[in-house]
Amino acid sequence: MTSCLVPGCGGAIVDGYCDRCGMAPGPAGPAPTAPAGAAGAVGGPASEMPTSVSARLGSTPIGSRRTEPGTRPTRRVGAGRNTRSRLGAGYTSVPSAPIVDPVGALMDPPEVPERKRTCASCGAAVGRSRGDQPGRSTGFCPKCRTPFDFDPKLRPGTLLGGQYEVVGCLAHGGMGWIYLARDRNVNDRWVVLKGLLNAGDPDAFRAAVAEKQYLAEVEHPLIVEIYNFETHTDGTSYIVMEYVGGKSLADQLKARMKANGGQFEPLPVDQAIAFMIEVLPAFAYLHAAGLLYCDFKPANLIQVGDSIKLIDLGGVRRIDDDTSPIYGTVGYQAPEVPSDGCTVASDMFTIVRTLAMLIFEFKGYQAEYLASMPPQETAAVLVEHDSLYRLLTKGMSQRPEDRFQSADELRDQLVGVLREVVALTSPTAALSSSPSTLFEAPGATPNQVGWYDLPRLRAEPDDPMAGWLESVTVADPQRRVEVLSGAPQTTPAVQQAIAYAGLEAGMSHVVQAATDAILAGDPWSWRAVWLQGLLALSEGRMSDAVAAFNTVYGEIPGELAPKLALAAACEQSGEHQVAQRLYSVTARTDAAYTASARFGLARIAAGAHDFAAALEALDGIPATSRSWPAAKAERARHLMERVAVGGGGLADLAAAFAANAEAGEDPYRYAIRSIGILDAALQQVLAGGEQPSVTVGGAAATVTGLRRALEGAWRSAARHAPDGTERIRCVDEANRVRPRTWV
Repeated sequence: MTSCLVPGCGGAIVDGYCDRCGMAPGPAGPAPTAPAGAAGAVGGPASEMPTSVSARLGSTPIGSRRTEPGTRPTRRVGAGRNTRSRLGAGYTSVPSAPIVDPVGALMDPPEVPERKRTCASCGAAVGRSRGDQPGRSTGFCPKCRTPFDFDPKLRPGTLLGGQYEVVGCLAHGGMGWIYLARDRNVNDRWVVLKGLLNAGDPDAFRAAVAEKQYLAEVEHPLIVEIYNFETHTDGTSYIVMEYVGGKSLADQLKARMKANGGQFEPLPVDQAIAFMIEVLPAFAYLHAAGLLYCDFKPANLIQVGDSIKLIDLGGVRRIDDDTSPIYGTVGYQAPEVPSDGCTVASDMFTIVRTLAMLIFEFKGYQAEYLASMPPQETAAVLVEHDSLYRLLTKGMSQRPEDRFQSADELRDQLVGVLREVVALTSPTAALSSSPSTLFEAPGATPNQVGWYDLPRLRAEPDDPMAGWLESVTVADPQRRVEVLSGAPQTTPAVQQAIAYAGLEAGMSHVVQAATDAILAGDPWSWRAVWLQGLLALSEGRMSDAVAAFNTVYGEIPGELAPKLALAAACEQSGEHQVAQRLYSVTARTDAAYTASARFGLARIAAGAHDFAAALEALDGIPATSRSWPAAKAERARHLMERVAVGGGGLADLAAAFAANAEAGEDPYRYAIRSIGILDAALQQVLAGGEQPSVTVGGAAATVTGLRRALEGAWRSAARHAPDGTERIRCVDEANRVRPRTWV
């Protein structure tokens, strides 16, 4: 039985598909496959659902797939920097949420629904109705005899600690009742009191005490503020916190469902991503403080006006805490938590899981897909936004080492995905360039893409040899390999520099050795896989290049560089449908990628003799781009090609001449291209008759007019010819094509 090669899956291939994640095994050969995703294989009927760009493409092993079976290697986990961003990260807008009147939000009556009454000890159903007999709110579990009590302990008018006057119950949750109160000592401001759901449960009591300790240390603008701690006369402890008068994401989903006649209505995908981007700095803050949130879900994020607040810190625990009870929510909790405990990676799982719940109807999230993503084709939004699907898939990897390892890492990729989503859903959005911290800007060539045209990797700034590498300025690549190999310390950045020098020198063994060394130290290094993809591209091993770039795409789905590289490899391997979609994504998302991607679209379209599409692609390169002259030259060439295959006429040649004039090439090349256009026009006239009313480059479409224009173009070429031999040839051609006269 063959093991599934999808990162973090661990399933087995049965009858052609994985018995755990449902993904296909992919093409024959040694290259493993990426998630199949959308319906229809690459190159399938156009009438099928749009094919995922990652559908059935090979992928290079990375991370856990490079480690020995049964081992759990450690991976560096980043705590993240404490940053603050506006809601929507500046790329989209989220409608403001009205402030909720606290009195109007009170429960009347304050009761725990029977369907939510379970034993705190064994989880059995308690307090349920029997026939006409209503369920009891207090009593003993019929299975384990643990007492339960779902009645609020604080009545309206109760004065807690001589300061907080209880007004009523706001809500009930897994760890306690939440009360609304007035702070009599601070201008009757609204506060929230949170107590235990069942004071008789020792685990719940210890968790509440632990919560006090953690909350006293937390101070962040995105996290609910804690004011005080009080104990009632019955011994029950309460946390006094600020009142957040907004709507939780769970409430927003419920309101949308109600407005949609009871049918699920997701949040707009850009707004859902914006919420996650906004809350991630709060997680970075907690992780940097040595704390884990553990129980993130839509109910725990409240939108207040134009901002958000992370609430309900009942599950917060120390990163090194291995003894306290773990509180989570079924369907959101990472699969390893019950056995291995919580980590930064498990927090990232809950965030990605929450995002999924906001954007599509996640059926089976508490059963069949308890800890995984459903197939891509189950939701149109996942097919439409392939990068988003890849991000969700990585974030829900079975093994924590294969997920995002910090809040910053996830946030950076989410911002990239958001830019793509906005570019697709808002075509009128201004196209701008957003420099990547991982890659330099790409080159742009109308010709087939080589490894040197792809964005170059930046060195990691925290690499200890980053400064030394800047001092290495040897031009000759072979000599540079020697210098770099003698570095004081061989770090990943040094190996990366050696690999690039090896690529320039054509030394494949050097590149392979460098990438192997990087992966030996870090099996999750997508940088090494990127370099392997460049090597495969340089050697014409397109299936290997596709596999490598597809893997990098899955690791950093918010970056455009892997998409451009994968598009180039797919174009050259014949996967044109995939290449077109990837080129389209990169072209519309970032101005720095527009020219390179549109040249790719034009090449594919022209190869299929769809010259209208090729011209449309080229016309999308703006005049402000450095590639605009090359785009005009390509436009002239494709217009001539259309005429050559019988799909155009003199009008195309006139347009080609105009485009050639705008290309701004050197005089000799301009003259040679003009000669080609004029000669094609002459052949059209000779075959189809003269059209004096039509002009090509200012010359009337007659035999005499075009011959005179050709003569002038050849003589111009002679004046600017690079050498004497070429000058003589041009003069001879000018004499040959000039119109015959009697003088």
